[in-house]
Amino acid sequence: MSASGATAEPPPDGFVDLAGRLADAAGTMARHYYRSSLNVDAKADASPVTIADREAEAAMRAIIETEAPGHGIYGEEHGRTRLDAEWVWVLDPIDGTKAFVIGRPLFGTLIALLRNGVPVVGVIDCPALGERWVGAFGRATTFNGETVRTRACPKPENAWISTTTTDPFSADEAAGYARLRDSVRVTTYGGDCHSYALVASGTLDLVLDVGTQPYDYCALPPVIEGAGGRVSDWRGDPLGLDSDGTILAAGDPALHTSALKL
Repeated sequence: MSASGATAEPPPDGFVDLAGRLADAAGTMARHYYRSSLNVDAKADASPVTIADREAEAAMRAIIETEAPGHGIYGEEHGRTRLDAEWVWVLDPIDGTKAFVIGRPLFGTLIALLRNGVPVVGVIDCPALGERWVGAFGRATTFNGETVRTRACPKPENAWISTTTTDPFSADEAAGYARLRDSVRVTTYGGDCHSYALVASGTLDLVLDVGTQPYDYCALPPVIEGAGGRVSDWRGDPLGLDSDGTILAAGDPALHTSALKL
């Protein structure tokens, strides 16, 4: 069984390798534009986007269309195609565009492969740092090729937690977050996808966010759960294309349960 509760099988090795090649292509493009003079456009939701976002995703999509032409694609910058396919790639070429624009190295590329709606491959690649986490159902998560594990932290009072920003929280979400924040040892902010990767590596205990899209979160379950953690929305439901945009990721499943209650 997969972490989502749906029956799943380990993805073919070739698809995991393909995810790595997609990350290589996106990372090459991101590094080309990183800390250069960029025009920053505003999308319909006022979030920033640059030529680096668009070209990095275009590079990944071109590879998929060549090597896996029957697969679906759900990308942040260039739309959706064949979402009814058995295999669907979900792409965020630069997660943390604000960090990218100002030269902060914590941005990353998020790549997920879903089989029948269930995330079975995930990559968190931070090209400015030379750091890559790869998770796949049925495999242990790796960081730069070496196996990593989350750390034991069952009680909130011992936990170090992070959230990207509290700006999008509704009143109810803010109240729930405050209960959790007041119960933990240390709270930090920022980090985008890099914070979730640190949960997999066992240096951070819990990360939560709201207002996210599938390209923000579909890569997370294979990476974090392959390292021993747990990821869901704030109701405890598995993440998929139709999730509500809330994320709760914990290195220790017992901490995840306690955080949900709070």
